[in-house]
Amino acid sequence: MVLAKRPAATEGTLRSWLLQGLQTDRRQIEHGPHVKHPWWRVMCLTGVDYFSTLGYQPGIAALAAGFLSPLATLFLVALTLLGALPVYRRVAAESPYGQGSIAMLEKLAPQWWGKFFVLALLGFAATDFVITMTLSAADATAHILENPFVPDFLAGRRVIVTLVLLAGLGGVFLMGFSEAIGIAVLLVLVYLGLNAVVVATAVVRVVQAPQVVVDWQRALSLDFSSPLTMIGLSLLVMPKLALGLSGFETGVAVMPVVKGEVGQRVKGTKRMLTVAALIMSVFLIFSSFVTTVLIPHEEFEEGGRAGGRALAYLAHGYLGDWFGTVYDVSTITILWFAGASAMAGLINLVPRYLPRYGMAPEWTGAVRPLVLVFSVIAFAITIIFDADVDAQGGAYATGVLVLMLSAAVAVTLSARKKRQHRATAGFAVITAVLVYTLVDNVIERPDGVKIASFFIAAIVVTSLISRATRSTELRVTEVRLDPLAEQYVNDACGDLHLIANEPHQRDQDEYHDKLRETWLNHRLRSSEPVLFVEVSVPDASEFETELHVKGEERYGHRILTIESSAVPNSLAALLLHLRDRTGSVPHIYFHWTEGNPVVAMLRYLVFGGGDVPPLTREVLRQAEPDLERRPHVHVG
Repeated sequence: MVLAKRPAATEGTLRSWLLQGLQTDRRQIEHGPHVKHPWWRVMCLTGVDYFSTLGYQPGIAALAAGFLSPLATLFLVALTLLGALPVYRRVAAESPYGQGSIAMLEKLAPQWWGKFFVLALLGFAATDFVITMTLSAADATAHILENPFVPDFLAGRRVIVTLVLLAGLGGVFLMGFSEAIGIAVLLVLVYLGLNAVVVATAVVRVVQAPQVVVDWQRALSLDFSSPLTMIGLSLLVMPKLALGLSGFETGVAVMPVVKGEVGQRVKGTKRMLTVAALIMSVFLIFSSFVTTVLIPHEEFEEGGRAGGRALAYLAHGYLGDWFGTVYDVSTITILWFAGASAMAGLINLVPRYLPRYGMAPEWTGAVRPLVLVFSVIAFAITIIFDADVDAQGGAYATGVLVLMLSAAVAVTLSARKKRQHRATAGFAVITAVLVYTLVDNVIERPDGVKIASFFIAAIVVTSLISRATRSTELRVTEVRLDPLAEQYVNDACGDLHLIANEPHQRDQDEYHDKLRETWLNHRLRSSEPVLFVEVSVPDASEFETELHVKGEERYGHRILTIESSAVPNSLAALLLHLRDRTGSVPHIYFHWTEGNPVVAMLRYLVFGGGDVPPLTREVLRQAEPDLERRPHVHVG
């Protein structure tokens, strides 16, 4: 067995601390931690993101839709229960290890196109999760600064306060985050309980003062000519409320944490998604109604006391400043911790894809370096947007909607492939609705596309640079020989001479001419037994690979055939494996490649071939520093 090179930490150094817990086991990354939890506890982990949107969703809805906020929210709830929920229940069934819709779509696009497609989706996912951190922290800041007990010196310092909250969030992850679910359960239960009290109190006030409903209805009749007009305008503004759809992608991503075997995990995740959607839908409907009829519209405007904190406004107004402060503390805590859920999503996504593509250093499998990187990005976005909740809403909604649209497309294609015609039609309708919602949101608020484009460009550029710099790593995780290949190696009795052959016609003349060329160029004795080795590249976009070496005999010549993503790396791995197996240093023979070396290097990076002899030697040089144990590369 030959393992691809992994970064080694030096004990007692900063590097050792940063790389602590480095995930080098692909199975660990794919299957999640050993400790699993019941679905309802995991729901609370995703709920700190999903449920925390109650902190700002009613205010944003009122600002976007005005008196139509309850109706627009009703359409959003319909999209949640009839669109997002069925889509993600299907995604959960088809990606039980938490790969999500990105992995489902990855299979549809082959080779490099698939990789770049995934990078683009990761750009939108990064937009979603990073803006979740910055927007939630900014809204937590709004709740802090609007509280009457907060010292005056903090007035007007929302950027600084938001940066402090983000720094605290990063600090939690740097110290370790093993108790996240326990904290999330406590926060969600307290927060939902307080919201239930506030909403119930507001509903009682509406019942006691029915005039507010009459005034709302009168305002609707004055502003809009007919119910159809109200419905049409509500549908038009509904995309601005898309923040209330947050949390579904995170819910699928944390599936490996759900207790049980694969079947139980899928059932638990479906139950988790359904219960969370139902709870959130009830709160959204009632909160949008009571905030619209009870709060003067000017309070939702810039500088108003209900901006980004509509339910907190009601808590202070109807239940007093002490209860309001308790509500503020709960809201601030869950909004701050919503960033933790987003950070967990990022830490889950990056090790699943970029290191596997060779498009990120291996240290990205460790938590702490990623925390530092994403914390710096969150700081920059907070400063750029001046910690403004409303300004970040468009970018957040864009990231959420793109991920939901990708999930809808994935399940539509999956249902079509399985010839499930009714499901295909249903998911196609959901996809069309999400396309409209996304396009409308992008036209109205293009900031999301701009930020996502920046993330996509940054991911693509850094990924390509990383791929190029890591190209001469060994890149082989395991070498396996079939029985015939095993026999060929055993018959050589440790005296291994391999002739590298680029397969073309694979006829008798090809092997005869190659053998004769090797005898002439390298003075190889005809009495010495030789093995031909041939590597074909079906998909050069893959990075790490397992080598399955097959033995074959053609025209009296013994041949080892391999399929791999890169020829030089595979040959180097095979030579090292044969050395360790036989105890003798093997020899491999090449002829010089004609052509421009720069073009050859590009061919190597893109197609896995190129100038094979020097690249094979370079891979061997990096993998085996001991010159006496390094396999011999002969070129003539």
